[in-house]
Amino acid sequence: MAVLVLLLAFASLLAWIGLAAFHGRFWQFGPVLVPLPEEIRPEASTWPPLCVVVPARDEAEHVEESTISLLEQDYPGPYGVVLVDDRSTDGTGAIARALSSPHLRVVEGSEPPAGWSGKLWAISQGLAQVRRLMPDEDGYVLLTDADIVHQPGHAASLVGKAMRDELDMVSEMVALNAESRAEKLLVPAFVYFFQLLYPFARVNQKHRRIAAAAGGTILIRASALMRIGGIEALRGALIDDVTLARLVKESGGAIWLGHSLLARSVRPYPHPGDVWRMVARTAYVQLRFSPLLLAGTVLGMGLIWLVPPLVGLFGAGLAQVCALLAWAIATVSFLPTLRRFHLSPFWSLLLPLVALFYTAATIGSALDHHRGRGVVWKQRAYREGGSKAT
Repeated sequence: MAVLVLLLAFASLLAWIGLAAFHGRFWQFGPVLVPLPEEIRPEASTWPPLCVVVPARDEAEHVEESTISLLEQDYPGPYGVVLVDDRSTDGTGAIARALSSPHLRVVEGSEPPAGWSGKLWAISQGLAQVRRLMPDEDGYVLLTDADIVHQPGHAASLVGKAMRDELDMVSEMVALNAESRAEKLLVPAFVYFFQLLYPFARVNQKHRRIAAAAGGTILIRASALMRIGGIEALRGALIDDVTLARLVKESGGAIWLGHSLLARSVRPYPHPGDVWRMVARTAYVQLRFSPLLLAGTVLGMGLIWLVPPLVGLFGAGLAQVCALLAWAIATVSFLPTLRRFHLSPFWSLLLPLVALFYTAATIGSALDHHRGRGVVWKQRAYREGGSKAT
């Protein structure tokens, strides 16, 4: 038994050394999209057209603040916002229409056809309107959610980044709420684990196959979207943002993923169950519905998250030393994320328990799938390929 414990502790330490040193600096504070400096802003006449598409389903609580923030953008070029009311039952569309701006068009969405997820079908209807407003392919489309508030310079900073670095897609992890105890405990770890799964530095390297995006803010060149076959190319995708990034990168496009200083989500997650549902919604999709990948994930999470504190607290000798070193590396790697959320470093000591929570949510996601529930979001349930679950 002592030899087994030593081997587990040593394997955990090696895993953490590898992750910290050779896994794309996933733990770092950046990259960050900063406001576009005035001195490098192109002339107003050179800015391409930009259309924002917002799918909105039952977002009455947030849609007014979010839409106003989009209408108040100081974008220098041709600009418009298309909001698709995705068959809301809470008056979302009426709230948006009441804003009455020449830059805003509210589209009444229809029920998604077979093979489409609700959000992607709403985006498709919004893009049909965009093609009427922006028939040429020399502009950009910004896909964003109805629960995100944008500072006035956000749109210009996104397009400026794309133009300056010749990018086909720019995506950001927007600032998330961390006010309640559940949010402070669980939400920073959500960002941290996303970076662990998709190291931003590697995503941003054109020669690497890894691709990812954060669905809250995706700016894409209209010509790049057409090159991959339009939004129809991912109509059955249940993790649509990552799928879109992969298709753009596979088509030869350059993409960028980072953190935002200019956009924040106003959706609260006041209880652990709220975060559980957010994770369980797509965790098993991420594992391609594979029991083998699920088993490997659970074993891997146990090795890197549970072995260090357990052996570090209750082990002895060399095994305990290895475990404590692994735990220290894991704890330190979480500090930049906590700093982003302006939280105390002491929250990092609870990261193994948080990892256990996320592992349990992943197992729950698999159980939901095998029970036939599918992916549940906004009172809709889907199976693989976008088909509705019964």
